Amino acid sequence: MIDVVVDANRLSTLWDQRWPGCSKLPYEVREIRDQWVRFHALPGSQRYPDTEIEYGIVLARHNTVLAELVTGPAVLVITAGYSDQPDPREPGRSAETIEAHRSGAYWTSNCIDDEPGFESWMHLYASETTWSPGCLDPLLRHVSDGVIGNVLVCDVDLSWLYHPYDGGMDIVLPTTADRDALRSRHQDWLSAHPRGL
Repeated sequence: MIDVVVDANRLSTLWDQRWPGCSKLPYEVREIRDQWVRFHALPGSQRYPDTEIEYGIVLARHNTVLAELVTGPAVLVITAGYSDQPDPREPGRSAETIEAHRSGAYWTSNCIDDEPGFESWMHLYASETTWSPGCLDPLLRHVSDGVIGNVLVCDVDLSWLYHPYDGGMDIVLPTTADRDALRSRHQDWLSAHPRGL
C-alpha cells in the first residue's frame, strides 16, 4: 500500500467545487439528501459486532460497496482529531487513529462547538492511499467498534463520499440516479426507518 500526502489547498478548492456549501464534517455528509444513502453494517440493524463472524460481515459489506465505488488506483482517506483550539496540537489524533492512518497529514479544521468556554474543533487529516479490497480493514474495524469516528473515504476527485460509522455507512453519490442504483443493489442492507437512518 502506497500513501501520498495531499495538497491541502488543492483539496479545499476541489471540495468547494464538487460540494459547494456543504460541510466538511464527515457526520454531516448525509445532509446532501438527494444523493445520500445509508446502509447498515449488520443484519437487523445491529450496531456493534460481537463475534469474528460478525466482524467479517461488517468488513465484507464495507469492501463490497467500496469496490463498487472505486474506479481508480487510489482513494482519499480522511481521519479526525479534536482540540479546544482552532489549530491542531500534535499528535492531533488518537493513537488508534494514527496507527490506522499513519500517512494522514493535516488538511483543515472545523468548529464543532462554539459555546463560550466549551469551544471545540475537529481537525481533518488526509492522504491518498493505493486501493485494494481489504486495505482499509484495520481502520474500518476500529470504526465498527466506535474507537475511531469521523472518517471519510472518497474518490481522489471527490466525486463520491463514503462515511463509515459504528453501525453502517453513509454514502453520497454524484447523482440521485447513481444513489438509487446503489441502493437498489443492496436493499437488504437498508434501514427500516422512514428517513433511511
